[in-house]
Amino acid sequence: MNEIIKFEDMPLSPEVLRAVADMGFEEATPIQSQCISVIMSGRDVIGQAQTGTGKTAAFGIPLLEKIDPENKKLQAVILCPTRELAIQISEEFRKLLRYRDNIRVIPVYGGQPIDRQILAIKKGVQVIAGTPGRVMDHMERRTLRMDSVKCVVLDEADEMLDMGFREDMEFILEKMPEGRQTLLFSATMPAPILELTRLYQNDPQLIKVVHKILTVPNVEQVYFEVKESLKLEAFCRIIDAESPGLTLTFCNTKKRVDELVELLQGRGYFAEGLHGDLKQPQRDLVMKKFRNKTLEILVATDVAARGLDVDDIELVVNYDMPQDEEYYVHRIGRTGRAGKAGRAYTFAVGREINRLREIMQFTQAKILRKSLPSLNDIEEIKTQQFTEKIKAVIENGGLSKYSALVEKLMAEDHTALDIAAALFKQYLFDPDASENGDELFVTETAARETAAEPKKKGTEKLFISSGKKDKIKPGDIVGAIAGECGLSGHHIGQIEIFDNFTFVDVPKAYVKVILAGMKNKKIKGKKIHVERAKAKA
Repeated sequence: MNEIIKFEDMPLSPEVLRAVADMGFEEATPIQSQCISVIMSGRDVIGQAQTGTGKTAAFGIPLLEKIDPENKKLQAVILCPTRELAIQISEEFRKLLRYRDNIRVIPVYGGQPIDRQILAIKKGVQVIAGTPGRVMDHMERRTLRMDSVKCVVLDEADEMLDMGFREDMEFILEKMPEGRQTLLFSATMPAPILELTRLYQNDPQLIKVVHKILTVPNVEQVYFEVKESLKLEAFCRIIDAESPGLTLTFCNTKKRVDELVELLQGRGYFAEGLHGDLKQPQRDLVMKKFRNKTLEILVATDVAARGLDVDDIELVVNYDMPQDEEYYVHRIGRTGRAGKAGRAYTFAVGREINRLREIMQFTQAKILRKSLPSLNDIEEIKTQQFTEKIKAVIENGGLSKYSALVEKLMAEDHTALDIAAALFKQYLFDPDASENGDELFVTETAARETAAEPKKKGTEKLFISSGKKDKIKPGDIVGAIAGECGLSGHHIGQIEIFDNFTFVDVPKAYVKVILAGMKNKKIKGKKIHVERAKAKA
């Protein structure tokens, strides 16, 4: 069975479906597609699958659906080789239980004071994930009783055997009720594993999922360690520093895509989203903009990006860590096409570094750690880029008309050096900033600072007579101002959209240009009025 199934087509409770959607699973992985219905039916399973295939959810989803929340006794035991895996399984189960507060899951492992675990167990627990030695310890102390267990899972069974846990595993399995369901997951199937299945399983169904070997040779792979709260800042710094042509950014959920697009649009970037809720005409329009390069950044989910065929994508950003190694390969394979070099950047938060190691092992590729560009780095890069543009303009000639303007200024006792320096400042910096080093460099950070301090010298707040009731979004405001007034989206600061009106912060030097350019203009078919915002009483 190779068919991929959507979770919404499975007989799952609304609470679990909602939690699965929050976790970013739009459709089941191969192991999940094949395991969930079989486990729900009560049959024993042998699952041959490597780490990173989504096997925790493959047994976790049906196991939690079968738990009786009214019964506070232990009903499911998951044995795994390491404390890290026990914690990881417990955390994933808690995510699946986000909308159910009547099932308790705890990890039990060596290295943590046993008294603390005993207290947690005494409060009532229906599911434990633990290492064999510590689970056996609790059984011998009679703090864990197995008489009510309906299901036992042996996760990474081959690893447990390699670590010398065979006797412990057999001791635990011998104490389990005869009618329980036994699920065994292992990356390999050596003779001792087959012996365990013969002794402790009843007519198990074999489900085998093997990773495809996929490589992406033309892609430079990099990761950044960031805090979750600083992802947006990190992303904007990278875009400002590198100015990639087309950027494809991946998020794990549709909600996350919408949130990121709105934040990026509010900061002046030309960004659009692509996910399963978009109708085909909307999707076609977004893709047309992306191919025409009128869109800088496309933010998408894995499922929505399937079949996306654009050769000129320079940068892929994993804003959220992919759920599966194969998803990682599919994502970064969107760049570096047609013999061109590409770049793939991944944001890693906390323990996600471990997932990166698994990805490196799977892809047999090196993912290098990089530091985020500083504001000084961005300033130097932007200045260098502008300098190169100036050199190109000089080489192309046709400057006689503009030379006359420079000569006119020089006749007024200005030097050519001062005129050139003033033009650099006008283009690269806020023209109203002082000379004492506090220039607002035109970057995402500058826009964010402007948004946080609307009264800061050099910015002014404008009022626009249209808001949420007119279905106005930040991207509409940025597009209208940039399109009508020739102003770069990066100059635009905070955008605050209310029901019937909007406030937007812009550089003072451009206020007159914007007021003139936006006169009698329409946004989304509605005529708007733009004026300077009045100070609050």
